[in-house]
Amino acid sequence: MKLVFATNNAHKLQEVRQILGDSFEVVGLRDIGCTEDIPETAETLEGNALQKARYVREHYGLDCFADDTGLEVRALDGAPGVHTARYAELFGTGETHDSNANMNLLLHNLENKSDRHARFRTVFALLYHGEEHLFEGIVEGEILHERHGSEGFGYDPVFEPEGRGISFAEMTAEDKNAISHRGRATRKLVEFLKTLHATNR
Repeated sequence: MKLVFATNNAHKLQEVRQILGDSFEVVGLRDIGCTEDIPETAETLEGNALQKARYVREHYGLDCFADDTGLEVRALDGAPGVHTARYAELFGTGETHDSNANMNLLLHNLENKSDRHARFRTVFALLYHGEEHLFEGIVEGEILHERHGSEGFGYDPVFEPEGRGISFAEMTAEDKNAISHRGRATRKLVEFLKTLHATNR
């Protein structure tokens, strides 16, 4: 089964392909010739994921899925949340999609906070045969005081998942995918697709 993942993020594409294995052929936006920036103007993760998936369906006529992921920090009232990828651009130094700038701003904003609890939340929106479906994955954890590790991407060096004692960036891809927000949401998506596939055979 071939599906479009509405992303140009090579890290995300690789992560999802690893989780899906050989069950599905997943292609990215560049693979279908989509080079434009798809709008993400909704106020929720669910809204942004649906917005991206609907864009691909409307402009390219293909079944697809899209995600939006937010880092929600309790001491910051759920920020950066829907602005996770553009945190520094919107509220800090102005660097665009710069992971280091994002982490610097996050650590700065938490300097005097004793509560370091945070969670990563991913929402997938699937458009399949004219129907829309949502799948959510959450991992609880805390924000470290400094970076640890060199693997992964985004905020991985400063996020320690609950009960692990190391950051996402200190884990292998396999270990991270087994417990991560995106891994959990992807597995829900896969189970749904497998059920559909079995039903339609």
